[in-house]
Amino acid sequence: MKRREFIQRTLAGSAAISLMNWSACQDPDGKRSLGKTGEKLSIIGFGGILVRDEPQSAANELVARAFEQGINYFDVAPTYGNAEEKLGPALEPYRKNAFLACKTNKRDKAGAQQELEESLRKLRTDHFDLYQLHAITTPEDVETAFGPEGAMQVFVKARQEGKVRFLGFSAHSERAALMAMQRFDFDTILFPINFVCWYKGDFGPKVVQKAKEKEMGILALKSMAHTRLAKEESRPYKKCWYRPIIDDHIADLSVRFTLSQGTTAAVPPGESPFFWKALEIAQKYQPLTKEENQEVQKLAKDVEPLFKTT
Repeated sequence: MKRREFIQRTLAGSAAISLMNWSACQDPDGKRSLGKTGEKLSIIGFGGILVRDEPQSAANELVARAFEQGINYFDVAPTYGNAEEKLGPALEPYRKNAFLACKTNKRDKAGAQQELEESLRKLRTDHFDLYQLHAITTPEDVETAFGPEGAMQVFVKARQEGKVRFLGFSAHSERAALMAMQRFDFDTILFPINFVCWYKGDFGPKVVQKAKEKEMGILALKSMAHTRLAKEESRPYKKCWYRPIIDDHIADLSVRFTLSQGTTAAVPPGESPFFWKALEIAQKYQPLTKEENQEVQKLAKDVEPLFKTT
């Protein structure tokens, strides 16, 4: 299916979605517990990059529609261009009933403090429900963040002051993720949980198992990712740096695979057609059957994963 056809059909389908029918989800209320936090989140999250570079009126409408359909988990970061500036006004009417997560990729104390204050201002809130170290990738990232003048000093102090409620991190490295979990009792982890990475790259099982042992909330990235773009290949979707899944059947299996791994919620790619497609899949969510799990293993066999254990 071509990109234009996918967008047109998905947007047409999204217009027909009424208030989300969560009755088909595993949980009666359509939400899942976030580790030991006592919070419950929608199983699909709203990635702030969705509103990047959008007119404010369009951002307002997108957030309103998402909230009306049961989405209460919103995630954003300073690295998503002007997403914070767009999401702040759009989410403001719903803030008291939303779970707002933000991040910083600063590893030092001074940088993290400045970015935290800027993000609070832009998002028009006095606190974040979840604040995360963003994109932990190397052992040096972990060591710096936990060093004498590291970002974790800001995180702990901000929690004491009520500026953040829960602490977490995102990572694209198994080694760095496991190191971070050993160093601190984080509330959550945001990590790529994708069937190709899982079966072809052996990337994810160890991290998920450790997070479960620690009773952390597991939030998932890349649920609808397929593979990397070739070096000479241009981005078919400007907010997505990889090749996403546009086939309906494979997308259904992919999202359900991610949601079958003990995750609380999955954040779809940053283009709105994928967000609405993920909502459609969530409406009728059921864990993968044995046969379907065998099918995704076969589908992963000849695909190059975005991430793999090295």
